[in-house]
Parts: sequence; structure tokens; C-alpha cells
Amino acid sequence: MDPTRPLALLARWLDEAREAGLPEHDAVTLATVDAAGRPSARIVSLRRVEDDAVVFTTALWTRKARDLRENPDVAMALHWPSLGRQVQLAGRAAAAERALAEELFGRRDRPHQLQSLVSRQGEPVEDLDAMRAQLAATRERVGDDPVPCPPDWGAFRVHPAAIEYWVWSADALHERVALDRPGGTWRVRRLAP
Repeated sequence: MDPTRPLALLARWLDEAREAGLPEHDAVTLATVDAAGRPSARIVSLRRVEDDAVVFTTALWTRKARDLRENPDVAMALHWPSLGRQVQLAGRAAAAERALAEELFGRRDRPHQLQSLVSRQGEPVEDLDAMRAQLAATRERVGDDPVPCPPDWGAFRVHPAAIEYWVWSADALHERVALDRPGGTWRVRRLAP
């Protein structure tokens, strides 16, 4: 484990999960806490691993975005049971630059791009028929042109303060390696399973 590149193993494991054909290989549980201290967790897609941060995207009016504005402390967990691996991260989230949000929106699959133009995720709706009609109209209006990134779409970087890598073992002595940086420099410790 290279303490100067604490996220390098995560990037490699994500690549290996994708190469193994795992569905939703980049699915990560994101836990936030609102201003009243109530926790909330949901699955998001990890869009990028950088040298010192991981990146995900979301509409900026969602509950998760509101939670992040109120309290940027987050926890994340990735789990690949068939590979016997998991990763936990804890850190602080910060809104990223608009150019990154637009770049990552452009990489979303087209159905999700179009859906983001018509759906206010998480808000109450009577039924989906009206939304499906709006989606069909939007699909026709946009045609084959690129789908524009909504102005209220954003990217968030999570800068971890702690990371734990876990590898399954048949003898139940699972490998656990924890990294944290109490004084600004990453330290690596092996943990008992």
C-alpha cells in the first residue's frame, strides 16, 4: 500500500470490477447527515477517482445535495461480493467546477440524460404517465442532438480523511488495511479482522 497514493488501489479495483463484467461496478453507498443530524444513505455512481478525491454527480436540488451544503461530512462504501472486496471512505464533500459537471453529464447514458431533464428526483408525483409524456416530448424535441447539461446539475468531490480496504479470506482472517491522516500525512495500519 503506497501511502502517497491512497486512492490508487480503489482505482485499480474499480477497473478490475468493470473488466470482470460486474453490473454497476461503480455503485457506491453515500451516507450524508442533514442539519438536524438525521443520517441518510443512497446508492450513487462513482464517476471518477482522482489522486486525492473521488467524484460523483447529482442534481443540485436533491436531498443529498442539500445535506452536503448543510454538512459536508460523508461516508461511502463500495462492495464487490463476487470479488471478495470492499472499500470504506470517510471525508468531506465539496462542489466541483461546472466544467467537470458538464463533462461527466456528457458521459451519462442518453436515457439518464433525458430523464434528468424531466424528473425532479425524489419529489412526490401523482403517477408516471404525465412524466412519460413529457419525456417523449423532450426526446422528440432534442432529437439526435447532444442532451444539454441542466444548469442545476453538479459534481461533488469527496476528499477522504480515512480509507479502509478489505479483502475476503476463506479462513475468516480477512485482510483489512486502514489509512488515515491525523497530521496531514497518510499513515497505513493493518487491522484485525
